[in-house]
Amino acid sequence: MPNAATPPELVLFDLGGVLIDWDPRRLYRKLFADEAAMEQFLSTVCTPAWNLELDRGRPFAVAVEELAALYPEERPLIEAYRQRWLEMIGGPIGETVTLLEELAARRTPLRALTNWSAETFTLVHPHPDYAFLERFAQIYVSGELRMIKPNDDIFEHVLEDTGLAAESILFIDDSAANIRTAERLGFVTHRFAGADGLELHLRDLQLI
Repeated sequence: MPNAATPPELVLFDLGGVLIDWDPRRLYRKLFADEAAMEQFLSTVCTPAWNLELDRGRPFAVAVEELAALYPEERPLIEAYRQRWLEMIGGPIGETVTLLEELAARRTPLRALTNWSAETFTLVHPHPDYAFLERFAQIYVSGELRMIKPNDDIFEHVLEDTGLAAESILFIDDSAANIRTAERLGFVTHRFAGADGLELHLRDLQLI
């Protein structure tokens, strides 16, 4: 980790769970009367692993059709994952956006690295509610790159693209697996659990 005399040269933000509130339960609570049944559906049908393949770049049309063929009785619920995807978004996480704006005001170089389907990312970028995304010089979207966190290759792509050493970059993410990869590759890291903790870390690094 850099010492106080050498703060990171660039801050690399995750988006979902850090700057943008996303949770499929926000949609599926409208579609299930029973919380346990909803959790069962999200753990056995539209699973995190299935969503990860969407983030990796798998077309929604293909993924939805193949899953619906396996679970024909669940087809309407599976199709809702794409048709009503925006209802999973809770909007910007305001406290973190405020920190982003402070970094931008200080002209800190900013980029983002997100696991996100290229198909659905276009629903939020560009969009006036997410104008803060324009603060990033580059947004690395897994679905566009066909690479995904926590795999090494997407982090190595960032290093190659920026021309910076890993120890010169602060990487902020809420996923422990993503943080572990970044730490192993030499990035300065912050495991996001709320804006208060992030603010303290940014102050420690003399970034704000």
